[in-house]
Amino acid sequence: MKLIEDIVTVPAPDCEIRTAVIRPAGDGAWPGLLLYTDIFQLTESSLRSARRLAAEGFTVVVPEIYPRGPLAGVALEFDDAGKQAGLDGAHATTTAQFDSDRVAVLDHMQGRADVTTLFAAGFCIGGHLAFRAAFDERVAATVCFYPTGLQNGALGADADAGSLERAADIHGRLMIVFGSQDPHVPAGARLQVIAGLYAAGLDDVELHLYQGGEHAFMRDIGARHDPALSDLAYASAASFFAAADRYWSMAAR
Repeated sequence: MKLIEDIVTVPAPDCEIRTAVIRPAGDGAWPGLLLYTDIFQLTESSLRSARRLAAEGFTVVVPEIYPRGPLAGVALEFDDAGKQAGLDGAHATTTAQFDSDRVAVLDHMQGRADVTTLFAAGFCIGGHLAFRAAFDERVAATVCFYPTGLQNGALGADADAGSLERAADIHGRLMIVFGSQDPHVPAGARLQVIAGLYAAGLDDVELHLYQGGEHAFMRDIGARHDPALSDLAYASAASFFAAADRYWSMAAR
């Protein structure tokens, strides 16, 4: 499928958010997918992930997660310096700022003629941000790829954003993908997340645990990348979103 790519600026209350938009070519409208990156922002690796999902029939909207300060407009390198800069960017961003940016991007998506149903997804810290995007009643389905910090609430500048405690605010469908060898989300942390979801009444959440999957196994750069598991995760997410889109389309009739 041929794709069209643009960079747009999304206005937020205290900043402007540089955002990539990737969609199928043509004049149609497709489900809109808010896709959060990992701490490295709009790298070519993240954009390849966005293209792969767009080719499944989505308008994929990928905002920078650090639109304030020195990392605005910066795609970080996958090295120690880039990792530290990404962590510093996270620690400088409050949950309130992440939430404000989310509302701004969803407002933008809702106003686009090439977007129908709203979905969300994200990797690593972006998986946690996608989880919080699911609190918005406009988001029909969400996929969190190896989300960090859900078990203890750690997000950016906040030691406890209380995300898991708000799981009952999620009214759309939810899918979470874990890797069994992820040191950031080990077995105990996964158990905490699942228990919190079930306690909130989300006992129909779709859970995937990929044997041997390391943290960031879907990032197509570096030794952690697992192409076979990545293929499974992308296919599962696309199928999950397609089913959710059919459900919401029928419900809207």
